[in-house]
Amino acid sequence: MEDLILARIQFASTTLFHFIFVPLSIGLAFIIAIMQTLYVVKKEEIYKKMAQFWGKFFLINFAVGVVTGILQEFQFGMNWSSYSRFVGDVFGAPLAIEALLAFFIESTFIGLWIFGWDKLPKKLHLACIWLVSIGTAISALWILVANSFMQNPLGYVIENGRAEMNDFFAVITNPKVLVAFPHTIFACFATGAFFILGMSAWKLLQKKDIEFFKRSMTVPMIVGLISTLGIAFSGHSQATYLMDAQPMKMAAAEGVWEDTADPAPWTLFAILDTDKKEASARIEIPYALSYLAYGKFSGSVEGMNTLQEKYEKEFGDGNYIPPVKTTFWSFRIMVAAGGLMILLTLIGLIKFWRGKLENSSKYLKWMIPAIFFPFIANFSGWIMSEIGRQPWIVYGLMTTADGISPNVSAGSVLFSLITFSLIYTLLAIAMVYLFVRVFKEGPFKKATDDLHVADPFSEGGVANGAK
Repeated sequence: MEDLILARIQFASTTLFHFIFVPLSIGLAFIIAIMQTLYVVKKEEIYKKMAQFWGKFFLINFAVGVVTGILQEFQFGMNWSSYSRFVGDVFGAPLAIEALLAFFIESTFIGLWIFGWDKLPKKLHLACIWLVSIGTAISALWILVANSFMQNPLGYVIENGRAEMNDFFAVITNPKVLVAFPHTIFACFATGAFFILGMSAWKLLQKKDIEFFKRSMTVPMIVGLISTLGIAFSGHSQATYLMDAQPMKMAAAEGVWEDTADPAPWTLFAILDTDKKEASARIEIPYALSYLAYGKFSGSVEGMNTLQEKYEKEFGDGNYIPPVKTTFWSFRIMVAAGGLMILLTLIGLIKFWRGKLENSSKYLKWMIPAIFFPFIANFSGWIMSEIGRQPWIVYGLMTTADGISPNVSAGSVLFSLITFSLIYTLLAIAMVYLFVRVFKEGPFKKATDDLHVADPFSEGGVANGAK
């Protein structure tokens, strides 16, 4: 049991740390591509400076993200070898495509983008950053294809005690992928948007490079509003999907042990007692759960007790109720963070249109901690998605307890957990140091220190954007 707990803690900690960088890279690449497009179309130098300045953060984040991502795949062989043997024939294909296709596109065109300033034609150079952005989105898609098989296994047959792929098209068109990808990609765009918004707000409060950082807020403000609204609508489609695919997760997310009334209210707040299997002090919104689950203001939701009886008949004896408090509160934290992001972007756009953005000190102060809102929402959403399907590692096929490596001791996992935690701490310190250094230097430091490398054989170097 100790080895299982430690293996899960290690996977959760390394995944959450890696998940800091993935959505930020995807979001920044997209917004930088828009900024550079504005430079090519409008021919205004400030948009070029914006793409270059925020591009530095993207490159630092991307580099650290690559390092932390390598460990993710190693863990499948280290701590989860039984799982890897069972699902490797299916799980390995999308991971291989992600590495060979998406990451190849990203790494190739990042290099061309870094060193192509003032060397490649403007439109060709612009195409490079768009291909980087597309590559990051494709990478996310294939990771979600792999994860969706764990949530809703399709396109397989069981041969010799293993899941073997027999329908590649069914795997890549898994309904879980179709609802999860929009939700995830919108969350990534929002993460990049709020990072730029918060950093720009900080500079505006310091009254430094006001025009640059005011303009820097316009693109991410629009992207942020569209993305957060997209998160809300795609989240609704996920909830509707869960009612068919994983009703136990939905019941746990609502703290519902007994079948609800019809129509069902959505619980805003409740005190949960998992021992007595009841919730008290509920604050409810009438009809809302029925609409969330079915897209209409009618319909009841089965409780965990009813579903437990069904699962025992289908899968045999066992506890099929996930950690209720974790699932319940992670869902509400995610919703609260998303609601705040929608509100802040709406207020910001109104202030910008009225010409009051740079002088709204209260709003700008709010936007600094708001940098963390997308990360909080991302973490909470991932925790709900993964914890809510327990005890399954592959839903309906393999439990998490059956997926761990049989010959890895708890001591070995503890040692690697401590080691990885120390390495990740050092990486975090290095990343923060580089971010702070770039932020302090600002967008108008001397050109020879810019994103690209100056040509030492030319007078002043080709990095001089004024030439």
